[in-house]
Amino acid sequence: MSRVLASLVVALLAAAPSVLAFGGPLPGQIKNLVTFGDSYTDVGNPADGGQAWPIYAAEYGHLNLYPFAKSGAACSNNLTDRPFPPVFEYQIPTYLQEVQNGTLALNPYETIYTLWIGTNDVGVNELLTGSQTPGVTLVNTTQCAVNWVSTMYGYGARNFLFQNMLPLQNTILYSNYSYPNRYYVAPRNTTEWNVMMTEITNTGNLLSRMMLENLAYQLPGAHIGIFDSYGLFTDMYNNPAQYLNGTAPLNVTGCVNSCVYAINANISDPNAGTCTTAEGTDRDSFLWYDELHPSEQADRIVAREISGAILRTSENYTTWLS
Repeated sequence: MSRVLASLVVALLAAAPSVLAFGGPLPGQIKNLVTFGDSYTDVGNPADGGQAWPIYAAEYGHLNLYPFAKSGAACSNNLTDRPFPPVFEYQIPTYLQEVQNGTLALNPYETIYTLWIGTNDVGVNELLTGSQTPGVTLVNTTQCAVNWVSTMYGYGARNFLFQNMLPLQNTILYSNYSYPNRYYVAPRNTTEWNVMMTEITNTGNLLSRMMLENLAYQLPGAHIGIFDSYGLFTDMYNNPAQYLNGTAPLNVTGCVNSCVYAINANISDPNAGTCTTAEGTDRDSFLWYDELHPSEQADRIVAREISGAILRTSENYTTWLS
């Protein structure tokens, strides 16, 4: 019996490299990065006050970038109606139009598709405040995001990196010390919002993981990875000295560009708020750019980790399901 067990161990060890290689694309395989999502990913209208993470990721990974994310987007306006270009009703059709008219011709084997969505779906004026389409729940918005994978697979995509929601409860907008700002000036219970957003982000991320684990076995030839934005931003929040490198004191509770308003102020009035802005290299001391968005330095870290996952050189925050 001992010889049988020893032979089995040797066989498993010999097979280990091929087993490991099965999860995710091979090193050097990916040449193209196609991005979908909201303002966290929009390169044309960067919300970090500088350069959006996909541009850094393309530079770090020597990748060709094809961006489709748009600021303000939700997964689907049928679920959370917003006056911005959603993933399903705008971004995917725009991508398909470019494919069909020959503007975009990518080898699916050499291309990875990313999605970072959910911040607008679950936040103010949607799930958090009960403004979504009647009957829509966190299950629906999460399933929509996961359906992006199967939808794009149907259009020929084979390599996917799904970015889960960051800890939105740690942004200033949803913190328990929040103040009236450019995103919300009406009265609210900040402690209640903080607790609710903690529940929403954790539950939504667990749901998406379970759904993706189930989906991974249904898509032959696909590589599906989960990028743990939640874990990365939690670590940056708890250990800023390992990530932030600006010339001002490190700051995870304030932001580069802060605007404080009176309750129910008219935010369209340029004189209504009291705004402060960090300048120069002081900006890299902040985790947040404004009350909702990561700073450019935080986005550099996101880009570093995502490019590492794509190149297969570092996968601290990425789990490949297939």
